[in-house]
This record gives sequence, C-alpha cells and structure tokens, in this order.
Amino acid sequence: MTTTAPRLGLPAFARLLLVVAALFGALLATAGPASAHAALTGSDPQDGAVVATAPKDVNLTFSEQVAMSSDSIRVLDPSGKRVDTGELRDMCSGSIVRYGVELLPGLPDGTYTVAWQTVSADSHPVAGAFTFSVGAPSTTTVALPDRTAGGGIVGALYGIARYLSYAGFVVLVGGGAFVLACWPRGARVRPVQRLVVRGWLTLTGATLAMLLLRSPYTGSGKLADVFDLGGLQAVLATKTGAALSSRLLLLGAAALFVAVLFGAYARRTDEDEHKDLTFGLSLGGTVVAAGIAGTWALAEHASTGLQPGVAMPVDILHLLAVAVWLGGLTTLLVALYREPSVERAAVERYSKLAFGAVVVVAATGVYQSWRQVGTWSALTDTRYGQLLLVKIGLVAVLVGIAWVSRRWVRRLADGARGSGDAESSEAAVPETSGGADGSDATDGADGGSGSDGSHEGADADGGGGSDGVDPERAAQLARQQAAVATARRKRERDADPERAGLRRSVLTEAAVAVVLLAVTTVLTSTEPARTEEEAGRLKAASGSAAVPNRPIDVRLPFDTGGVDGKGTVQLTLSPGRTGANALHIFVLRPNGRALDVPEVKVSFTLKAKQIGPLPVLPDRVQTGHWTATGVQLPMSGEWQMQVTVRTSEIDQTTIDKNVKIG
Repeated sequence: MTTTAPRLGLPAFARLLLVVAALFGALLATAGPASAHAALTGSDPQDGAVVATAPKDVNLTFSEQVAMSSDSIRVLDPSGKRVDTGELRDMCSGSIVRYGVELLPGLPDGTYTVAWQTVSADSHPVAGAFTFSVGAPSTTTVALPDRTAGGGIVGALYGIARYLSYAGFVVLVGGGAFVLACWPRGARVRPVQRLVVRGWLTLTGATLAMLLLRSPYTGSGKLADVFDLGGLQAVLATKTGAALSSRLLLLGAAALFVAVLFGAYARRTDEDEHKDLTFGLSLGGTVVAAGIAGTWALAEHASTGLQPGVAMPVDILHLLAVAVWLGGLTTLLVALYREPSVERAAVERYSKLAFGAVVVVAATGVYQSWRQVGTWSALTDTRYGQLLLVKIGLVAVLVGIAWVSRRWVRRLADGARGSGDAESSEAAVPETSGGADGSDATDGADGGSGSDGSHEGADADGGGGSDGVDPERAAQLARQQAAVATARRKRERDADPERAGLRRSVLTEAAVAVVLLAVTTVLTSTEPARTEEEAGRLKAASGSAAVPNRPIDVRLPFDTGGVDGKGTVQLTLSPGRTGANALHIFVLRPNGRALDVPEVKVSFTLKAKQIGPLPVLPDRVQTGHWTATGVQLPMSGEWQMQVTVRTSEIDQTTIDKNVKIG
C-alpha cells in the first residue's frame, strides 16, 4: 500500500502554528498571575483582632524562607500614616520563619492596616494586607492594595520572557546535541545553523529582559521602573539576580561553542581531527549546558523545600534531558523540511538518543512530582497537582506520537537495507543537495534546484544569458524555474513515503511540545502542592491559636439572654507559652464600650493529655477589665479555653475556644 506524502506547504504549516499559538495564548490567559510559593501562616496581632492596648510590635510568620527588606512590612494608622519604626526584626528560630517591626509608642485606639510584600526563596513575589484594631474598630481611609504580586503587564511580560528563555534553552542545547551526536553534516546546513543561533539569541534576550523586569516584577509593578538602575543594582544582590547574571556569562561561553561548531567543526575534513574536536565540543558543551540549567535549579523550586541537595542536580538532569529530546526534535523537524537529504542513520541515532532522554525525563520527573506534591489528595485538590496531571497527559501523548515516529524510522532503516543499491539510494536521497557550504539546495532560491528550468529557458530563448533578453521574458523564466523547483521538491517527497510519514509525526510532536513547554512554564510559577497543603494546615492551626510562643488574643461573642446580656469577651494570654502566663480579660458591649459584669471565670483543659480543667479566677481591676497572674500551663498542645460570663444573678453563659500553646 502506497503512503501519500502530506501536503504541508507554507499555508498549512502557518495554520498549524496559529493553532498552537492559540492554545498557548489560551493557556496563559487562564494561568493568572504567578502564585507565591511562601504563605503567611500567622501574625501577631491576628487578622481582625481587637486588642485592649496598642502592641509594641507586629510580627508575621511564613511557611518558608523569604527575602525581606526594611520596607517589607508597613503598619498604617486609620488616616494612612505610617506608625512603625521601619526597622525590620529577624525573629527566625529553627524552622520558624518570623519577621516583625516595632510600632511607635502611644498609638491611639482605632483600626490599623498591616501591608507586607516580600519574595519567596524560589524567586516568586508574595504580598498581602490585613487589619487589627486597638480598643475598638474604627473607620479607616487606607485602601488595601488591589494589585496582585507579580501581576499586571509587568507580570505578563516576565512570564513571556520565562517561556522564551526555556524555549531558547531547549533549541540551543537540543540543536547542538543533535548535530554532535546524530548528524555531524548538519553543522554545514544553514537552516540548522540559523535555528541554533536563534535559540541562543532568544535565550540571551529573554534573560536580559527578565533581569531588567525583575525589580518592578517583585516591587512596584510599574513598567517604567525597568530603567531604574538602583532597582537593578538591588536585583543583582539577590539570589535570582545572581542566577540571571551567571546565565549571561555562561551564554558568552555558549556563543563560543556555537561559533566553533558551525565554523572550525563544520570545515574540518581530517577524520582524526574531527573526532578530537567532537570530543572537545561535547565535553565543553555539556559543561556549559549544565551550568545554564543550574541557573534555574539554584534559584527556583529545586533550591527550596524538601531535599534541595538532591533536588538541584536532579532538576539539572531533567532540564538537560528535556532539551535533548525536544530541542533535537525541533532540529530534526527543520532538517526534514528544509534539508530532505538528512541521512537515515542520523534519524536512527536521534531516535535512540531521544529514547534515552525520555527515560531520564520520566525518572527525574517522578522524583520531582513526589517532592512537590507529596500526597495523592494534593494531586487532585491543588492547582499545582492539576497542572501536573495535564503535563503528564501531554507527555504521554508526546511519547505515543514518538512511538509512531520510531515506526517510521524503522521503515526508513528497513528500506535502506532492503534496497542494497547505493546508486538508487542516492537517487532517492541526493547527498549533494546540502552542498559543501551548507546552502539549502531545495529552496529553489539558488541554481542547484532550478537548474533544469534555467537551461530549458536558455535554450528556448536562444541566448537567455545575454544582456538583451526581454524583461518580461526573464520574469516568465523565473516563474518557470520556481514552478520546476516546487514540482521537484514534491516529487522527492512523494517518492519517499516513509520520510513523508516521519515528517508528519515529527511535526505533530513539535506542536504538542510547544504546548507542553507552556504548561511547564506555568507549573514553575505555581505554588507547589506540598507547600500549599502545609500552609493550609498551618493557617488552620493559627485560626484556632496564635503564633506559638507569642501572646494569644482571642475574641468570643456571648449572649446570656438577659438585660445587657450580649457582648464580647476579649482575652489576652501572655507570653502564650508553657509555664506562668498573665491573663487579661475585657468584657465589652456590642458598641465596644466596657460592660460591668458580676463574674467572669476561665478554665483550661488539655484533652489530649487528660489534663484539666484548670480553673482560673481573675480579679476585677476596673469596669469590664479582669486580670489573673501566674496562670500555669504545664505543657504545650492544643488547650480548650472555657470562659463563663455572668451578667446577672441568673443569666450566665459558657463559651470556649481552642488555643495552641507552643
């Protein structure tokens, strides 16, 4: 059965690219801003808390390490005036990541706004705001920031630059590997040269763009700040800035690699010298490629979280394997369409190389998935897990298409072995079409592919090369030559159905690879599932308790059912840890004024250890204010605090709240 070659001229190819671009655009449109990889898990005072007296400082606790500056935490009074000292306090201890700022003394009652912005350890910006009140809530003129950290036009441009940097890396590394390992003659083919050089230019340009956009991306979000040299200097002092600048230096070495590959290597004819140069380029190229891949591993997901010492080299292997697979696939696609004389042996060698790369991608991907997801529930319940499932599905589709491509490769090999005729093989795949200088003889742009039409035109005119030829006749001859060249290319493709089938499958692989790379880019900008679940657990714990080892502020509404029976009990337990604590109780009316009640009682119970209830009988200090000193809590854990409020001789109620004593 004869296989018909696909009709994939420029219009069809352009339509396919438009479809792929539409898929990529839809993916980015639904991606949203980059999610932060560090989460606020607690604060003192807590969000929405009402404290009796102004605190001395404001502290924030995060799920992982963050990069803080003196302006990262700002506390604003109801009028919008800053009331903190601006001096950042590092209160980190062990695995607890906590920072704070001191407040100015003598703050009046009212609602205060805490706005914070920082950068997580894996380079992504995170910001937020919350309020607390002193005495009683009040109106405030402070508008909470509506800009998402890493969002806006700067975030979109930064995301595009990230995608282009990955794409450029894949083409640069994969193209070089394809030439050295599979098709040395490709170093003389101009379409391949242009592809690899464009990969280098894309990666370099995207890296420069990310370096300039980094300051507004993690800070103001204003595009004009791209030209702020002070911001650029600050970026260079960060881990991400160091990684981007190191990548630029390594790209200088990569430029030398490309120059030698398409210069001295392409011109070398002596077999021994060619082998020596191949070994040197392979060794040097691998070192440079691993270094460039390391700039991602050192600044992003792999550098934080679980087992970073193992995760970073695994991430480098993963990136290199993806580049060899997808970059080599792109180079093969260009060779099949722009240089049909690519040898069957080269295609076979790439098939084996790609198989090894897929094995490495699968092995390293399994480890990365376990490290970033952790549980089966996180795989389906978090955005990271859902994106990972999409990526796994695309990889499975890509592997399936690659299996079809391998079948076409086997057909090519079987056809080459079955012919047994070197001359007929050369007739089907002319080895001279590439030219010694790497020119593209199948384009119809030079004399090689249109020579027949040129000679026929000259004979028909009786002197086509003379200066007196009619311009209209010359234009007609040029059109004839182009038509002859097009017909010849079509005959060559139709005469080799196996190669045509391989072109179809490789083109499909490349289209899926473009979407896969887009999903991967979004995935690297999404909070890992393991981190998201852990942050959720910490937030849930802080919802029923204050930050461990910090004063605990609790507000409990009550209703005894009698006259003046509604109000709020506000309790402050300080220092909020095991041992002796001081307890302050404020009983407030619904309007926030002090409510005088006959009696208030408190007890603490640690159900997990069957301790308690431990009664506390506070003393009345003034209207609505009760205190108790020396409240002993013998061990850490989640304690149940029960508060009994009596508003008359017969009206009373008991309310409870779980608090964590660390």
